[in-house]
Amino acid sequence: MMGASTGNHSNVLTADNDALLLDECIAHAKAVIAEQSEHIADRKKYDFAPQFRDMTIQLYLVGAMWKFYAQYETKESALEKAFTALTAMMVRDGVKSRIAEKRTVFLRKTSSLDDDEALAMAMGYESKPGDKSLAEVFDQYLDEVRVSGGLWRIFEQGKKILILGGLLFTMIGVWLVTLLLPESDNLAILAVGLLMGFLFILPTFLIILMIYRYKIKKGERLRSSST
Repeated sequence: MMGASTGNHSNVLTADNDALLLDECIAHAKAVIAEQSEHIADRKKYDFAPQFRDMTIQLYLVGAMWKFYAQYETKESALEKAFTALTAMMVRDGVKSRIAEKRTVFLRKTSSLDDDEALAMAMGYESKPGDKSLAEVFDQYLDEVRVSGGLWRIFEQGKKILILGGLLFTMIGVWLVTLLLPESDNLAILAVGLLMGFLFILPTFLIILMIYRYKIKKGERLRSSST
């Protein structure tokens, strides 16, 4: 009985220590990102797609959390706990647990597949108070059109145009058939409406795609001419 009691007490202490370290790690990460965010506050200079911006910051934070846990255990174990800590941090910030876990799985895969994303983690791991390491990560992508905020806005506006325009033309098609051919059955009316929507969506999509490709090629030319 004494041995079992001692073992349970030891488990409680370990759990308490883990919870305490988790709290300290999250507080450390928040302090790091609060300081680093000051250096990327210029939205005109650091104008990136929100998804890319968030991913880079989160990978950077994984690096900072990794370094925090590396003080107490092996590097491999510390990395695992860093990803766990990021999940907990997102949940505490209001992200649903399921979404936070999926996001962490994505970040874990991304960090192991792409050297550029591994750079964000490495810079986070090597970061020190007072440096501008997060800004240095983003500086690597200033001329990369694919992750620019401008291209992302074109994409988002294009989606809205496709959806709203497609619905509008579908409704116009349904209205015209109902007005001009009132004897038509419901299936024929729906088919004409969908065809009208498709005739709007297809050319509009091709135009948006051409703009997208033009922006990318233009960015690549500018980047190659500057090197």
